[in-house]
Amino acid sequence: MEELEGLARTMPWLLGALVAVMALAALRRPLKWAGKVLLRSCVSLGILAALGKAGGILGLGLGVNLFNALVMGVLGLPGFGLLLLMNWALAL
Repeated sequence: MEELEGLARTMPWLLGALVAVMALAALRRPLKWAGKVLLRSCVSLGILAALGKAGGILGLGLGVNLFNALVMGVLGLPGFGLLLLMNWALAL
């Protein structure tokens, strides 16, 4: 009788662990991609902050915000060029 009660207590934990392992296995690639984008976006945010300090001298003025960092994180150097082009084209 005690064995059945112990099994009844551990079964939900085992089932939950199995579901968690299956979810991590299924989401391995998207999580890896999201991690790469997050890392690249953080680096891009640092580059934008450094560019914000030296932007007046170079004539490049991009805002330091999450959208710009994500664009640069996903697209890389072409994303930086795209942001500069958009900044130039939309300047009033």
